[in-house]
Amino acid sequence: MAAFASHHVRLALSPFRLDTDRTGYADISRSLRRQSALLMEDVNTIRATNNAIFDDIFWVHLAYGSAENGIERLRTLLGADHHYAAVLAGFEAIDQGRRVLEDGTASERARRTADELIWEGNVQLLEHEQRSLVQPHFDRLSCAFARLFSIGSALSFEVRGVRQEMSYFSSFYLYSFGRGIPHVLRAQAWPRITRLDDRWRWIVTSIVPRFRRFDADLRLVDASLCRIFDEAREHASNPCVLPRSAQIEEAFVPPGLV
Repeated sequence: MAAFASHHVRLALSPFRLDTDRTGYADISRSLRRQSALLMEDVNTIRATNNAIFDDIFWVHLAYGSAENGIERLRTLLGADHHYAAVLAGFEAIDQGRRVLEDGTASERARRTADELIWEGNVQLLEHEQRSLVQPHFDRLSCAFARLFSIGSALSFEVRGVRQEMSYFSSFYLYSFGRGIPHVLRAQAWPRITRLDDRWRWIVTSIVPRFRRFDADLRLVDASLCRIFDEAREHASNPCVLPRSAQIEEAFVPPGLV
């Protein structure tokens, strides 16, 4: 789910890429003129938020997955760190469920319980991310950007076909003024994606259930992830760097002309 969320962040930030020509030369002055009227500080906050999530939790997944007894490694690494208390609890649940699923003698009922335990652990990781990392960044966003961000906040899983797209699509405002309308009326406040309670309610009520259905179809998951990877590779093939000839010219500037 993090891969799909990051993919949507990249799409949202695409208009802010530096202008480049076919050689890869980045026209920084033109790019800055084009973007000067936009809420660049807010845009950069979204970029920083996405990167902060990766920095905070990727290494934990790596530590867990690269050891034969990953949970013991995490207990050693995270046990004394209050910041990672929810993360460790989430991985404890995931590990407990995983061990049941790997037991060939486990009953069908035990396997269903283990599957639920794994999902609960993942939701704990997601809540840690939203509370500890996303919210402090979102608190810095301007009111104007927060409104625009709320309008545009939606998530799909890159499925193809109108029926499937509608089945897996979820919009923050469509949810808020649909199933979430009782909460909006009680709060007597306009829903905002930058408000933790509003966002978390949308995530656990709308996004997570859709992702669980999506995750059960491995063929669909593989196809969607391949599309994301292909698009990412295509963007990465257009680096914002000086062409080689320009680099050589800059390296040999005659004395007195610097």
